[in-house]
Amino acid sequence: MCELFAVSSKLPTKITFSLEEFASHGGKKAHHTDGWGLAFYDGPFAQIFHEAEPSAYSEWMEFLRTHQTPSRRIMSHIRHATVGPRSLRNTQPFSRELGGQRHVFCHNGDLKGIHQEIQTTRFKPIGDTDSELAFCYLVEQLQTIWLGGKPSLESRIEVIERVFNQLSKRGPANLLYSDADYLYAFANKRTQPNGEMKPPGMYYLNRHCGIGNKTNILASVELENNSDAKDTQQRLVLFASVPLSNESWMPFKPNQLIVSKNGVIV
Repeated sequence: MCELFAVSSKLPTKITFSLEEFASHGGKKAHHTDGWGLAFYDGPFAQIFHEAEPSAYSEWMEFLRTHQTPSRRIMSHIRHATVGPRSLRNTQPFSRELGGQRHVFCHNGDLKGIHQEIQTTRFKPIGDTDSELAFCYLVEQLQTIWLGGKPSLESRIEVIERVFNQLSKRGPANLLYSDADYLYAFANKRTQPNGEMKPPGMYYLNRHCGIGNKTNILASVELENNSDAKDTQQRLVLFASVPLSNESWMPFKPNQLIVSKNGVIV
């Protein structure tokens, strides 16, 4: 199965060490060799990079590991192709504009029968995957509440939970989604090391610390000190398909949705 990774951060940060560990699962420590993608948010905009090659041996991934712009919200996906050939059009994260903001989506799992039973009108898939069709369906369901401006968090969650629970009935549905305001993580089950398909589908880690005069490492995330920053307290929520460090990662409960913003679970 594919793997997911995301960070919600109070202060702009880089994911140098976590990214190195995560990328190694794309061909060295795991068999996810069919592409990778990274999304870095800057306000309502997301800068997204894709490559249909193994992340573990990617020169581009190595460049981004050392030359990325600090961000408060980062999402990543490494692919093991099950639906659709290895190609850029099938490489996640996927994105669409809605309400003047960049919406970004990643999926790990298998949504059986979705191409036969779900049709969309405004938002159409470019590639062949069940994941992209699921994303198009999600933003199509969300567009009504975005027409009059930014909707409340409660109204967003109502739509997102309904769609995510609907998708989870088709098979493994471990999902990362951001509307540029919040990061939403949902998980039910995935293939475990012993080959069984069962929970947890994802893990999360919630941490905070002070920013000192030196570079800090928290949960394998590099926290670069900014002498001009007035706020010296950093908070982070990390999400990953499998724990990326020896810290106390918490497993998701089946069909659990966690919403975070600026390093805090809301």
